[in-house]
Formats: sequence, C-alpha cells, structure tokens
Amino acid sequence: MNAVQTYRYLQPSALRAAGLDLQTCGGPAANPRFFSGFLTTPAAAAAGLLAVAEVARTRYHQPVSPASLDPVVTGSRERLRFESFSGCCGVYARMDVIPAGFDGEVVGHGTTNVDVNPPLREALARMGGIEPLHVAVGPDDLTVSTMEGAVVERKVPLPGRWLRGFAEVQVLTAGFEPRAEIPAAEAAAFLRRLPGAGDRSVLWAVPAGRTLRLTSRPAPGAVCLAGAGRLAALRGLLRHARTLRVYGPGVRAGSPAAPSTWELDTGALRLSLTLSPEPYRGFSGEGAALLALAGDEVIDDAELVGRLLSWDPTIDVAALADAAGLPDDQVRAALAQLGTAGRVGYDVAEGAYFHRVMPYDASRAERDNPRLVGARTQARQGAVRRDGEHATVRSGDEEYRVRRLPDGNFTCSCRWWAKHRGQRGPCKHALAVSMVVAPAEVGA
Repeated sequence: MNAVQTYRYLQPSALRAAGLDLQTCGGPAANPRFFSGFLTTPAAAAAGLLAVAEVARTRYHQPVSPASLDPVVTGSRERLRFESFSGCCGVYARMDVIPAGFDGEVVGHGTTNVDVNPPLREALARMGGIEPLHVAVGPDDLTVSTMEGAVVERKVPLPGRWLRGFAEVQVLTAGFEPRAEIPAAEAAAFLRRLPGAGDRSVLWAVPAGRTLRLTSRPAPGAVCLAGAGRLAALRGLLRHARTLRVYGPGVRAGSPAAPSTWELDTGALRLSLTLSPEPYRGFSGEGAALLALAGDEVIDDAELVGRLLSWDPTIDVAALADAAGLPDDQVRAALAQLGTAGRVGYDVAEGAYFHRVMPYDASRAERDNPRLVGARTQARQGAVRRDGEHATVRSGDEEYRVRRLPDGNFTCSCRWWAKHRGQRGPCKHALAVSMVVAPAEVGA
C-alpha cells in the first residue's frame, strides 16, 4: 500500500544570523518547541545533519531522482536525535547529539519532522569551523543559525514504508553486538578502499589489528557489508570523528547476508548508518517484527508499557518490566509492537531502547502488512490444526506443513519459505501457527 503521512510547516526553514531555523510539524502538540541552544561542535553537527538529510534524499538501489524526504527529530532528556531512511528504505541514518554536544536546554520532549531543503543544505555545507550554530526546534523553527537566508516552505509526504522500517530496524539492531572499533585515521583509509556507488556485492569486514579486512566469505566475528557504497554518507564527518564502531549480529561460516550498523563518534555526537542485508532489500519488508506482533496479548502489553514510557535518554527494560509486572521478554515484545507506531527505537551504542512519538497508528502498520493480515485471517477461519510435531495450515486448495525450530523460528513447505529460507521473517502460515498453537506443541 502507498499510504503517506503529510507534514505541514508554518514557514520555511532557514539558516539565519540568529541560528538554524528548522521548521517542525507534529510531536506532543502541533508544531512543538522542545529545544533551544547552541551545538558545541558546529561544523561536525552540520556535517552530521547533512549526512542524515542526504540519506533521506537518496535511492541506493536503482538510483533515480532524489527522494526529497525529510528527517525526523526527537528531543528528550539529554538527547537530540535526527533520523531518516533512504528513498529505497535500505539505509537507516541517525545522528545522536549527546550532552557534550549542546549548550542549551531540552525544555520539552517530542518527535517531529524537520524541513531540510536544498538551500538549507547548501548553507550548512558552507559552514566554517568557528561559526556558531544555534538550533531551536519548535513552532516556527528548527533554527540552524549562520549567515544564510530563508528557504521555501514545503509539504512533505512520508511513506508508510518509513513506519515499517522503524519497526524492523529496532527489532534487528536489538540483536546486535559491538564487533569492531578502529581509530578515525584507519577508518578513513578503510572507507577509501571500498567499492564506489552502485556496487552491489556482499562483503564481510573482519577486525584486523587497528583496521578492518574485507573478505568475500563470512567468519566468526565478521560484519556484513552489503553494497559498500552505501557508507558514503559517513565521509563528511570523518575529519571530526574519533572512532568508527561497527555492530552486527553473530555470524559463522556459511551465514547469509545480515544487516549491520556503522557508527562514527566525535565525542559530542554519533552518526550511524544501518545497512540492510542486501542493496535491493528495504528494511520495510524484512519481517523481523512479525513474530513479536502475532500474539493477541502483545497488544494489551503494549498499551500498558506505552503508558509507562518516560522521556529518559534510554529505556531500562528491567525497570520497565518491574513497573509493568511483566517478564522481560513480554516487555521486549511490547516494545516491538510500540515500534510499529514509531514509538520505540534502539540505540546500539547505548545497548538500549529509546522513546519517540510519531503521528502513526500501530493498527495501520498491521493492516499494511499482507503476511500479518493473511495470518490473522487463517487463524480466525480455523485453518490451523496440530499434526504431531508439525502443524498443518490450509490456504485455498493447498495445505502447508509448519514446524517450529529449537531457536524459535519456523520452517514451512510453502514456496515463499523455500525462496527466502527464513531470511525475510516468517511466512503467513508460520505466523498463523504462532497465533494458534502453543510453542511446545510444534516441534520446539
């Protein structure tokens, strides 16, 4: 489906003498104000904001005209976060401004969409190292102040793919671990050696002393690097960075392509790019969140957990579980459900979830997911029956055999599973089984 969410701005964003004036829309109230202050490393912050905006306007797979989509900004206690997806939804970018990065006050909290238009990007690109950069996020501004003029007001449609992308990324990255950390100089040399834009190969980066070595095959400790040219947005911040950190799931010999996160840290802010497992794959179709969304009880849990969320920089799952009276795994499933409404993200550097609010309805994300809709229909129509260590699902004139594996994943005899082998989440038949049959009853 091609549903979009339209944002409206009160006036154009502009880079003025008083500061960076970024127009906003949405949040806890229409056009909210929740931050005003100076960024302490203006040149680095400008480079990071440009990188997030550049990802938002780029389609890495089959590049065509710019996507012209604008970043999302969240203000909470001690954090400013700017986020975007690429036009193809295969790259997720985020800049986290931590307390050392700003001199001002987060006077409120909320999430909004920010107008970063071409003239503003040009003004940020011309910023010198000693120019102050003032940012105010509020009713008439995301105010980035240098000496530039106004830009044109726009109405920006944000696709439903962003909503599904936010849900998928937070589930995938929650399983990541730090895999490598290298100094900025070695990071710059490593990035220079990478294939250019348009490269679609799947490579693997292996820690090797103070740098990373590329190989064509996975091995324990390696991190997948699919479409290496998609890391180009990091280059503008390299001269300000101290380290490059790399995160990913555990892999072994023979592992399939996997997502990964590449993060530059300046000490005052962090810029990260999370790459989908292959250049042609958008996060919106990965299916990682589907199992967490399949149970009926997760909706009630999500309502409870949502009421308990605060605007702390990170979400403490154990504390949230105590407050909600739920086991940790149910809280994590509830956070995945909240992620479908854009209310939860995951920060690999902190190893923790964070809170955001977007003008999306979680039920709409469910309705827009054909596998979940199909599974609920099959479960409701009684198409699932237990069959020894397996379950059988009737779909039309066909019957499919589903088995739960010891790791909690499924196999199915359908063509969809045969094609993807579980790499794009469960098929609708496996989801239907998870809704109807207890885990212990299906081959686990």
